[in-house]
Amino acid sequence: MAAVCTVYTVQSLNSTPTKTHLGFHQKQVVFYSTGKRISSSRRCSNITCSAADGTKTVVIGLAADSGCGKSTFMRRLTSVFGGAAEPPKGGNPDSNTLISDTTTVICLDDYHSLDRTGRKQKGVTALDPRANDFDLMYEQVKAIKDGVAVEKPIYNHVTGLLDPPELIKPPKILVIEGLHPMYDERVRDLLDFSIYLDISNEVKFAWKIQRDMAERGHSLESIKASIEARKPDFDAYIDPQKQYADAVIEVLPTQLIPGDNEGKVLRVRLIMKEGVKYFSPVYLFDEGSTISWIPCGRKLTCSYPGIKFFYGPDAYFSHEVSVLEMDGQFDRLDELIYVESHLSNISTKFYGEVTQQMLKHNDFPGSNNGTGLFQTIVGLKIRDLYEQIISSRVGAPLEATKA
Repeated sequence: MAAVCTVYTVQSLNSTPTKTHLGFHQKQVVFYSTGKRISSSRRCSNITCSAADGTKTVVIGLAADSGCGKSTFMRRLTSVFGGAAEPPKGGNPDSNTLISDTTTVICLDDYHSLDRTGRKQKGVTALDPRANDFDLMYEQVKAIKDGVAVEKPIYNHVTGLLDPPELIKPPKILVIEGLHPMYDERVRDLLDFSIYLDISNEVKFAWKIQRDMAERGHSLESIKASIEARKPDFDAYIDPQKQYADAVIEVLPTQLIPGDNEGKVLRVRLIMKEGVKYFSPVYLFDEGSTISWIPCGRKLTCSYPGIKFFYGPDAYFSHEVSVLEMDGQFDRLDELIYVESHLSNISTKFYGEVTQQMLKHNDFPGSNNGTGLFQTIVGLKIRDLYEQIISSRVGAPLEATKA
């Protein structure tokens, strides 16, 4: 089968295909960041080939505030596809990118247009769109989706500076995670599937206290001040993105313990939009019904306060959705197979795959509650979605040929 190849060179704003002596079409592409050239320190040329069947990179978007579990979700997702996700070999040790055999995960903090000092001088936070380069984000995500390698900038979280760019080659699956994957409509339209991690203010506050007081020695007053300082921009620019998400994992205080505010026992809701191509919502027992289920008993060990599941239809930002909810936590992960056996449309390849994945990563945060369970299920659903998309793209040219 013939191949369509692209030579990516950071050189000119013009994108004019020319026939090369190698027998394929060459296209030169450049990306500029706001007010400056993206590769002022170096130039890069790379040949990237994609099959002539038109297969493109599948792009997944994951949005959440900082400290809300994006990194853990990424580790669960890449594990579903196999292979360890690691930083680019031989590259910047402070790179935010993770690469596995199938996936590449890009942190959208890399598209900050202002470094830490610049944001302080201008009086803006990283959540403010003015501190981010959405033009470059769109151009590069689109290029990767089209099979073109790019030189992506790096935001160094250690130094707070903008480091020299790194080469990103088109993977089978690109995950863009961060504060703004669904903020810009152009970027949003490139996504094949989108997820929003929605951590309630009460749980976010409890988590931050546990981390910053216990691990970092921060005072309660400083933690409250930090949260309040971010809240206006979070409410204005980050939180509204959840209305566009195909799936939302919502983390709330438990309802099993009256007045609980410790954030250790959680009520987690998986909100799944109906009518999304290649995605069938998970259901409990009977699709479309409204069901409340307490599985504790002979087949599931439950210490106080127990476990309660809920499933049913609902509306979310005027969209029809199905909601699967878990309140409480597991005592024994190996018994999760009992719950898994009552769930349908979970896109497993064999009986017990959800339980196997959970046991494999039992040291990850949230492995004993609904956050880990629903992150794992969404990972399996994304694998299924990817396989359906690839199958449809391969099948379409065949059908056209038959016609």
